[in-house]
Amino acid sequence: MRSTILSGLHHTLLAGALFAVLAVPGLAQGTTDSRLEGLALSGDQPIQIESDQLKVEDEKGTATFTGNVKVVQGQTMMQSGHMTVHYAKDGGSPTTGTSQIDRIDVGGKIYIRSENQEATADRGVFNMKTEIVELTGERVVLSEGNNVFVGCKLTVFMKTGEAKLESCGNRVRIQLDPKSRQQN
Repeated sequence: MRSTILSGLHHTLLAGALFAVLAVPGLAQGTTDSRLEGLALSGDQPIQIESDQLKVEDEKGTATFTGNVKVVQGQTMMQSGHMTVHYAKDGGSPTTGTSQIDRIDVGGKIYIRSENQEATADRGVFNMKTEIVELTGERVVLSEGNNVFVGCKLTVFMKTGEAKLESCGNRVRIQLDPKSRQQN
């Protein structure tokens, strides 16, 4: 059974998180105000979520999507094995879309794509309260064209745009293509 939800989950579900996660390549090239605009989600476009199953537990404040989870907004798409949306205990309900989102946990091989930009990881936590995103796994890969960043933990501070890529005992690897630099 496929579940599709076009409304009920506010656009903050992934909008800020995906935008911030994939801002890293611009920072690594030394242009701190650079962003990968292709992966920014727009607040004026609907979000479509599909999965094999959806379990909403109002008493726990969660909505859990399992099996072939696919989230699409505009040209940005995320796929994963499962995604759990945790709602604030404010008296609202996930089923009515009146709750604020606290955190989104994603796992089961994450793949994010928009135009020529991609990210892969094993797990992700999008903390909407602290505005911190963490992608983790044995191999976290960010790429834009021929520019590739590889580590095991990527932490992005959405408020400041700062990012930290960790090696977890190995070495962080970066491959930069000089042809990808913007010409002034």
